[in-house]
Amino acid sequence: MKLTFQAIRLTLVFTVITGCLYPFVMTVVARVAFPAQAEGSLVLRDGKLVGSALIAQQFQGTKYFWPRPSAVTYATVPSGASNLGPTSAQLQTNVNNNLAALRTAHHLAADAPVPSDLVFASASGVDPHISPEAAQFQIARVAAARGIPVEKVSTLVDQFTEPLQWGFLGEPRVNVLLLNLALDKMDSKGG
Repeated sequence: MKLTFQAIRLTLVFTVITGCLYPFVMTVVARVAFPAQAEGSLVLRDGKLVGSALIAQQFQGTKYFWPRPSAVTYATVPSGASNLGPTSAQLQTNVNNNLAALRTAHHLAADAPVPSDLVFASASGVDPHISPEAAQFQIARVAAARGIPVEKVSTLVDQFTEPLQWGFLGEPRVNVLLLNLALDKMDSKGG
């Protein structure tokens, strides 16, 4: 019986420490040290919430840069991959449909190369970034749809290309939401 009461006491003590105190302390530290990130890296435009810099959104129409395809239609719950294997007929169909849509939207030949991150969904299904190559691939379409010189859109893509994290982690990337908001802002100022 003595061991049972000790186990119950230890369970209660560690529940309070790891289930209450630790999360509370980490939340306070995060809100003080990283207030924007602790609140979800929310993006506001004209005082209205338009999204999070950490979660992809679907952008439709030719005047916007498109994010990676999403196996979960950009839903955050449940986010995740399609879990389709390399021999899956459904995966092949999805990839072929994505390729056809991109080639059609960009007026390309049926065998023209397309950046892979615009064809394959990310593991989370809500990856907010595309590669600089994927952004550059879309520049001509976006510029034509908005009536903006290609050079201006290209310069904007360069401005929103993020380098390696801390100079050595990951790959260069472009946040699609932030880039599209900057395009809208540029349009509202008359180019």
